[in-house]
Amino acid sequence: MPYRVLIVDDSAFYRRRLSSFLEQDPSIDVIGYAVNGEDALNKALALKPDVITMDVEMPVLDGISAVAQIMQKIPTPILMFSSLTTAGAKETLDALEAGAIDFLPKKFDDISRERPQAIRLLQQRVKAIARTPIKSIRPSRPIGLSLRERASQRSVSTGQNLKPSPYSSANQASNKTYKLLVLGASTGGPVALQKVISGLPENFPHPILIIQHMPNTFTKAFAERLDKHAKINVKLAQDNERINKGTAYLAVGGKQLKVTGRGMFAKINICDAPREQKIHFHPSIDFTLDSVKDAFGGDVLSVVLTGMGTDGALGCKLLKSKGGTIWAQDEDSSVIYGMPKAVAESGDCDRVIPIDKIAEHIITEMMKA
Repeated sequence: MPYRVLIVDDSAFYRRRLSSFLEQDPSIDVIGYAVNGEDALNKALALKPDVITMDVEMPVLDGISAVAQIMQKIPTPILMFSSLTTAGAKETLDALEAGAIDFLPKKFDDISRERPQAIRLLQQRVKAIARTPIKSIRPSRPIGLSLRERASQRSVSTGQNLKPSPYSSANQASNKTYKLLVLGASTGGPVALQKVISGLPENFPHPILIIQHMPNTFTKAFAERLDKHAKINVKLAQDNERINKGTAYLAVGGKQLKVTGRGMFAKINICDAPREQKIHFHPSIDFTLDSVKDAFGGDVLSVVLTGMGTDGALGCKLLKSKGGTIWAQDEDSSVIYGMPKAVAESGDCDRVIPIDKIAEHIITEMMKA
């Protein structure tokens, strides 16, 4: 059975183009179109698509509001399209918080010139999120609800109703000491990372590196959002800055985050990966962890969260060889169980944990009295 897709965009040009690109894949069937958010809700209820592609800026009802209503009435995997602007980044993050699974930048050149790489990426993303279990895409923050209604849904939004993972470990501290925490994520990562970072206390004593697959124009807005919701300081990483305790550094989109120096003299280097390494993600979790193992040895806890692909698995293996600690998010709470699965099944993973419990485990493990 092909994946059934509903395209939502107020531009007839984009609707035609997206439809043409998606239906080049025989496993994808475009079953309908909507021209605004209200139309999208009605079409979603009538057609029950497997995936919805959603524009952000539309008349009558915008994309963010449409996502919130769809997720309340007929939860469906949603792929957002947004402009490569500061405003577009903030709107995209709002849409993800409302329940959308993933996003792609709306690049006119890719659409108008029919670039094969962009077409393949679109097809890949649609098919990946079509397989996402409905239970994992509930809105992280219900929009338009009363305080009482939000409280009644809190167990859903925090994952408390999810089935425990058979691999989940007890929250018991080891005898290890630590100097650094590394968090890596991709699809579903912005919401997952917000849950983890907001759960850490103000006196968290270690530096944190955050590697999220995200375009350059989005990372500044994401760092600001994390900082707003966190008790610790969160900032966009800068080249040549010292890594300080109690601060979280978000990797810059489109570049690599490399750690140079050792221990208390460690610094961040924002760079491009050597061409011969053929790195597919910018930033890459593997690339960062490779440098972290040399800078901090085994005094590192690395946690790989939801995401498509296997980025992080090789880096965790390298870190494990130095004595590092490796955790992964569990399947039931992952939007896409690709990256954490690769780590969990590698033989290098020490714990597999639901997203709503990861902050608690980090506190117990890294803040031992």
